[in-house]
Amino acid sequence: MMRLISMLCLGALAGAAMAQQAVVKGPDGKLQVEVACLADGKLVYTVTYDGETMLEASPLGLQTNAADFSKGLKLTGQEVKSLDQTYDQSRIKASRVRYVANELNCSFQNADGHEMKVTFRVSDNDVAFRYSLPKLGETASIRVMAEKTGFRFPEGTTTFLTPQSDPMIGWKRTKPSYEEEYKADAPMSDKSQYGHGYTFPGLFHVGENGWVLVSETGVDSRYCASRLSDAQDGLYTVAFPMPEENNGNGTVEPAFSLPGSTPWRTLTVGNSLKPIVETTVPWDVVEPRYETSQTYRPGRGTWSWIVWQDASINYEDQVKFIDLASDMGYEYVLIDNWWDTNIGHERMEELIDYAHSKGVDVFLWYTSCGYWNDIEQGPTNRMDNPIVRKKEMRWLKEQGVKGLKVDFFGGDKQETMRLYEAILSDADDHGLMVIFHGCTLPRGWERMYPNYVGSEAVLASENLIFNQHFCDNEAFNACLHPFIRNAVGCMEFGGVFLNKRLNRTNDGGTVRRTTDVFQLATAVLFQNPVQNFAITPNNLTDAPKVCIDFMRQVPTTWDETRFIDGYPGKYVVLARRHGDEWYVAAANATGEPLELELELPQPAGKTVFLYNDDKQLQPVVQEVAVKPGRPLKVTVQSQGGAVLRYIGAK
Repeated sequence: MMRLISMLCLGALAGAAMAQQAVVKGPDGKLQVEVACLADGKLVYTVTYDGETMLEASPLGLQTNAADFSKGLKLTGQEVKSLDQTYDQSRIKASRVRYVANELNCSFQNADGHEMKVTFRVSDNDVAFRYSLPKLGETASIRVMAEKTGFRFPEGTTTFLTPQSDPMIGWKRTKPSYEEEYKADAPMSDKSQYGHGYTFPGLFHVGENGWVLVSETGVDSRYCASRLSDAQDGLYTVAFPMPEENNGNGTVEPAFSLPGSTPWRTLTVGNSLKPIVETTVPWDVVEPRYETSQTYRPGRGTWSWIVWQDASINYEDQVKFIDLASDMGYEYVLIDNWWDTNIGHERMEELIDYAHSKGVDVFLWYTSCGYWNDIEQGPTNRMDNPIVRKKEMRWLKEQGVKGLKVDFFGGDKQETMRLYEAILSDADDHGLMVIFHGCTLPRGWERMYPNYVGSEAVLASENLIFNQHFCDNEAFNACLHPFIRNAVGCMEFGGVFLNKRLNRTNDGGTVRRTTDVFQLATAVLFQNPVQNFAITPNNLTDAPKVCIDFMRQVPTTWDETRFIDGYPGKYVVLARRHGDEWYVAAANATGEPLELELELPQPAGKTVFLYNDDKQLQPVVQEVAVKPGRPLKVTVQSQGGAVLRYIGAK
């Protein structure tokens, strides 16, 4: 029945007598959005690419406490204009971005005469849209009770989604934290694991027609973060947070002052995966929230906790990891939970001075709060209170600390979004960069907040320590992230393990299934401007020299990113450029050796350095000849990787 209704909506779009319509295309004419106000006053939109339907008639609309904009609407005006903007951004997949799009502004009026505007921006492969409301008479603020926004995919579409967890479960009741497992190529009829739908972003394979990546951007203190519902006959809708999140604190419905706008919902569309991997739409449609007078330096760090765990948070072990960072030429060391108890503020000042004497700067861990979970790891109760937070940040600035890692948020309500923004704003006042952990998806934050340098929001490296299941599935997950999670924002994964066994003495605990070169490849495949790697002091002597040498020089920021080849969950090949040096990284989760023929971007000379696994799965590096105009043949072993490094043509 629902599919029949959808077809009737499509028929309505075709009939001018049945609907008021507006159309906008991307600059190259392939991507098209058609908006229609149907005879009953409900809004729908469709998306086609190169003549193929990517989204069938999908609903639009808002229900607020002051006015209903979900029915009884009429189109009162439409305007299309072109956009051509260029911006610089050092913390995403490209350092300079040119955004060219066409913008459609549709004005609607409900039965009571209240107005709403829907704005669509359409580039060659991206759609972004949002709702805007003026003052409603004397009403200058509203609550949004529900969004009708939906995404109806054609029959036969398969999905690459990760579920939203139950609230207040997991470690110390800290979920949801965007750390659930993906299903690949699942039918839309599959229900989410917990019955709460799926977290953004979601990837959809529309059969022979192509691919669609769905997400949102521009979420700040003025709205909640959203997610996708379970599908009903191919229709996913925008869902708000659950009442139980954050221990019941905060409202479910977002509220904002008028005039005001919602965040942007985004679609990246293409007949291949290239636009999915290379999209910059999360940053194209947002603006900086504040200017900074600070200078922030991305870079690499060591991190004792990931392998040596809680027992390593003591003065002596942290000296070892500071020395490791210095030896590797890294900029940072991250000192994790319990430092306030095991080291203390006074001795931490001495440790920070020692780090500075070795040319290493410091990030310190904090929990986000105390009143919405059961976290005991300290420092607690310092980031959620503005008075305590500012005092703590003044101390951090005085000691020359460069950044924070703030953990355990556990919710998507507007109140929690306000906390993220408040931490970032106060941290910028004190010259501090911020990493979020146990947290929500970043939604355009790299451009919105100048001191934001990463979020976990993924089933990250710590899970490889906790359970062998995650080691067994490491390659599968790594071959998903460039297409989904890392496509829309920084991903602070904390990877590159060179221990064979994931414990302090490299002789117990979980067993790493992937090769050393696979681990090197993830340093390139996973994008985050501050990378805290999982290498340990023993790796200087027990890991292959070729790996240590590679990890000494790999950058964390990129000027350009290109998709080369791959399929989500099976294999991936990406190229990233830093200055004039290219890194082409590949990982293989297929279960068999993979024979690839790679078209390399801009090789300047006749040879490239190839890091690869030999037949015994040991890392080797060799110079390989590149013949002009011909692909380079590379074998990537199962659970293995490859990295090509070379200087690009100028």
